[in-house]
Amino acid sequence: MTLTRLVPFALIALAACAPEPPASNPQPAPQAPQLSARVKAIYSAMEDDGRTIPAVKPEYLSEEKARQEVDYWTDEPPGTIVVDPWARKLYLVQKNNRALRYTVAVGEDGRGFSGKGRIPYQRDWPSWTPTQSMIKEDPELYGPVKDGLEGGLDNPLGARALYIHRGNKDTLYRIHGTMDDSSIGKATSAGCIRLFNQDIIDLADRVRSGTHVVVLTRAESGKGTVPPGQPLPPVPYSPEDFPQTTGDNT
Repeated sequence: MTLTRLVPFALIALAACAPEPPASNPQPAPQAPQLSARVKAIYSAMEDDGRTIPAVKPEYLSEEKARQEVDYWTDEPPGTIVVDPWARKLYLVQKNNRALRYTVAVGEDGRGFSGKGRIPYQRDWPSWTPTQSMIKEDPELYGPVKDGLEGGLDNPLGARALYIHRGNKDTLYRIHGTMDDSSIGKATSAGCIRLFNQDIIDLADRVRSGTHVVVLTRAESGKGTVPPGQPLPPVPYSPEDFPQTTGDNT
């Protein structure tokens, strides 16, 4: 059994988040856009803890998707992380109505959690362990890694993971890296909040223990991106944002 087979790709109900499996008939990659030297440098290959993180392929990048400082109006203090799952953006609040903006991928779990929390700790190249229920449901897939999958380039949590708690309780909500660069900027059927490995390393370097996190609801999507008093921008539509229905809806 290959390592790819061993890495779980479904939403982890009682553990950290992981990406969904690649499509059985993947679509051809889009043509690479023209990118500035700045963006190419940000997402070039990099060394981290003895590992070489590959460069992000140009077809998965754009000037808009790249991390950048933007205008951002909020009452949250500098250093706060604001996650907008519906717009697939994460903001690290700065002074003077500014924020660092990162593009993220959002899974079902990322759209089902909202409110405030804090980050008591983070992990570099975090390990991942399947739950007992996952092992019971699919022993062939999860049994070989029942004792955990060590951190690395093939681990679904990527280069860093920020663990979000509410009070003294782990929310099981994670902000982490990814092994699937093609997912960034999309709403997916599984997972929490994930960033390019280059971006999660940058974000983690700026985060300290106790950092506050605010996750916006669908009604709040776009909050902070326009000055106070202005209408919020329309929420981007994605079919994955809505539950599937069956039966006659007429």
